[in-house]
Order: sequence, then structure tokens, then C-alpha cells
Amino acid sequence: MPKKIYIVEDEKDIADIIRHYLKNAGYTMEEFDDGEKALRRIHVSVPDLLLLDLMLPGMDGLELCRLLRSEPATKKLPIIMLTAKGEETDKIVGLEMGADDYITKPFSPKELVARVKALFRRNQPDVEAAKNIQYGKLFLDVETHTVSINNKELTLTAKEFALLEYLLKRKGKLVSRDNILDAVWGMDYYGGNRTIDVHIRHLREKIPLLKTSLVTVKSFGYKLKDEK
Repeated sequence: MPKKIYIVEDEKDIADIIRHYLKNAGYTMEEFDDGEKALRRIHVSVPDLLLLDLMLPGMDGLELCRLLRSEPATKKLPIIMLTAKGEETDKIVGLEMGADDYITKPFSPKELVARVKALFRRNQPDVEAAKNIQYGKLFLDVETHTVSINNKELTLTAKEFALLEYLLKRKGKLVSRDNILDAVWGMDYYGGNRTIDVHIRHLREKIPLLKTSLVTVKSFGYKLKDEK
């Protein structure tokens, strides 16, 4: 069954271009021109991925993203944010609200399709490699994409989960930001290393033990300490 993507974009010309390229890539789509309509539809049927414009009439993309991340049914919904704004602060705010990726208008439709495919790949469970990972009181189930501490499940975005899994599998090793970016976001990701730092901060906020066990190595990357 083809993946279903919701396009939330109030500029019809842009929505038409996106629909054309995604349809040719084999995806099915539904389109919405404001956040409220999209939210009502998502409450009925959750898509496989959301393309979300930042500047929308009524409820903007940031608010819709925040609401979706606060609801159990959509907390792990892959979200790519679209916007005409190019400042780094806008990208950071979008990521902090829970977006998995960010693309600035004007963009190449082919690049957008590549990012959609990359995000689906990142979120595709590897059945052969699936296993449980334990780190102290932290328990990560690769197959079900759940994380818990003391049997209490945590709420992580898809990218936060993938980043945590990557670090746990390399505990005790120094990993560079470039290697993290390639492994978690994909080699076809065009964003900067600042994206990693934002997600690392989120993980530390949600998982207190990482505040001391996940060490920042200045100008290089990160190292998750071995368990004591």
C-alpha cells in the first residue's frame, strides 16, 4: 500500500507542484490550506507523513506541530516543515516544536522528494537488526520504537528515537556530528550540524541521565559514556 502524505500549504501553486512530484514518486496525498482543517482530518485518519507550511492562516504550522506532538496518536508522526523564512532561528524553533526536517522555499521539488524518502527510510524498522537496548534504567525497544525508564514510557519524536538508538549502539565511542548527520538524517540531508545540537538538547531534557552520561566534545561531536 502506498504511503499517505498530508500537504498543509495555503499557496495553491506550491501545493500543486508538491502533489505532482510526490504522485510521480508513488505516494498518495490529501491537501489542506489551513491548520484547523488538517488537524480535524488527522484526528480522523493519521497520515504516514506530514508536509507542513510554517505560515498558515489561522493556526500556523508551529502551533499545529506542537499540538500533534502532544497527542499520543501523532507524537511520532514524521513532519517536514516548509517555509519561506530562512533565518536559523526559524529553523531552530521548528525543530524545537518537534519537526523532523525543515526545508526553505524556494526549494527543488526533487530535493523535497529525496527528503521525504530519506525520512521514511530513517523510520523504517530494520527487522533483522531489531533488538532491545538497555542503558542503566533506560530501555529502548527498536522493534516497537518505544523508550522507557523504570517501565515509564517516554515521548520521543521519530528523529529523537533514531538519534538515541544511534548513540546507544555506539556507547563508549566518540562520534562526530558529521557521522551522526549522515546516519540519522541521511547523506541527502542539506541542513547543518545545529540540527543535531537541538535534538541532543531535547534528549537531555527528556532523559535526565543523559545530562551527565552524554558528553559534548567541543568542535567535534558527542560521546555516550560506558555504563558504570
